[in-house]
Order: sequence, then C-alpha cells, then structure tokens
Amino acid sequence: MIRARVGDVMELSFTNRDESGMQHNLDFHAVTGPGGGAPLTTADLNETRFSHFKLLRPGLFIYHCAVDPVGMHIGTGMWGLILVEPKEGLPKVDKEFYVVQGDFYTEDKPAEGSDVLDFSIEKGIAEKPTYVVFNGRVGALQNEGRLKVNQGERVRIFFGNAGPNLVSSFHTIGIMFDKVFREGDLVSPPARYVQTTLVPAGGAVVVEFDAVVPGIYTLVDHSIWRSEKGAVGFLEVVGDAKRDDIYSSPHPPKLCPTCKLHP
Repeated sequence: MIRARVGDVMELSFTNRDESGMQHNLDFHAVTGPGGGAPLTTADLNETRFSHFKLLRPGLFIYHCAVDPVGMHIGTGMWGLILVEPKEGLPKVDKEFYVVQGDFYTEDKPAEGSDVLDFSIEKGIAEKPTYVVFNGRVGALQNEGRLKVNQGERVRIFFGNAGPNLVSSFHTIGIMFDKVFREGDLVSPPARYVQTTLVPAGGAVVVEFDAVVPGIYTLVDHSIWRSEKGAVGFLEVVGDAKRDDIYSSPHPPKLCPTCKLHP
C-alpha cells in the first residue's frame, strides 16, 4: 500500500523482472494523465522506467498492471492500493488495516508435470472465477493472518476491490460500519451505520467502527457463495469485558461443525 497526501509528488522507479519476457506497467487510479501513468511505466524484461506524478485529488484508489490482456494481469494479483490523504491528513484511529479483494481465474487442474494452476482466459471472459479471496490468497486473513485489535479501540479498514470482474458486497458479520467513505471519497460526509457496502471492481471504500464486544468477527463478500471460493477473513477483538448488557444468552455458543464463517 502506498500512502501520500494531496500535493505530494510520487517518484516511481519500476523494473520489470518477469522472466517470461512479458511487458508490465502500472496504472494508478490516483494519477491524472493518460492511462493513469501506464504508458510512462511500460517496461520490457530487465528495463527500468522512471516517472513522477503529482497527486491532485484525495481518496483511496486502486492501482494495477494494465498491459494487454489487462484482465489476466489483474486476475493474477498484480494490484494494490494507494491512499492519498487530504492535506490535513485523516483523523487518528487506534488500528488501520489494508484489505483487497480479488477474483482469480484458473484451470481446474495443473498441466502435466506442474503443481501450478494456469490462468484460464475462458473463465475470465465468462466472469466465472475459481477463487475469490482477500489479500491475494485463500486464508490470508485467517489463523495467524487474522486482523487483531483490542476491545475499545477505534478501527479503520482500507478496503479495495481489484476485480477484475466482480462487484464486492463488503460486510463484517456482527459489526455495523459507523462511518463509510463510499468509493474511497474522503471529502464528502460519510454514510452512517451501514451493514454492507458495495465496492465496484476497480474501486475502494474506507470504513470505521469501534471494537465493542470481544470475540472473532468475519469479513466476507455478502454475495455469500463466494465464501466457498475463499472470500473469508477474521478480525479478532481481544478483551475481557463481556458486555452482557448488549450481547448475552443463558446458553453457550453453538456452531455447526462445518461452518466456515464462525470459527
């Protein structure tokens, strides 16, 4: 994740080290100019390209490789987020996290003698992903990779949707976002108390909330069958105050044995 402020000049040195010989570049949705900088950054194998871009507008933006076929480059994880804060910066919070959703399109089986699934252009064109994941792989935000905060902390998530195809219905089970800066707009007043927010392919959102009740919360794309393809992550709120005044039962928690959403 790249972090800057309005008026900053981003100086970029980009070297292509892809031994396949394929060209690569960078298209920044935060950059004003043709291709978001892609024509200035397109590099052949072992070539280094230098450029600089003045960041004119605040917001949370996607950047990605934009060499043809663009969908294949985005669909193999060549993306990230760039945050351009307003000149005065963002209000302080206790914890901030970076999460990007992406859809991946692969053949069903590896080629003979390989343990790698090749990219499937046919699935990409049909918009039928094999995997839908957070931060590049199944399980990236699970187990040791889960997000962790302390009870009572203020939390901010920078959430992007790289696509290349699917719209995300970003939701955190058991939490209402009390501030939602839709489509990465950091200037307009935020939406309040939102359960699920739509994030288009190539878009982003900033959400904030307070960690009130301890326990484990689940990040999902609420197009919920995508959880079967990997779109599941966890946020752990660590604390001892049970808060029985707002969350209680005389019965212990009971979970289905195969549940992917509630560990």
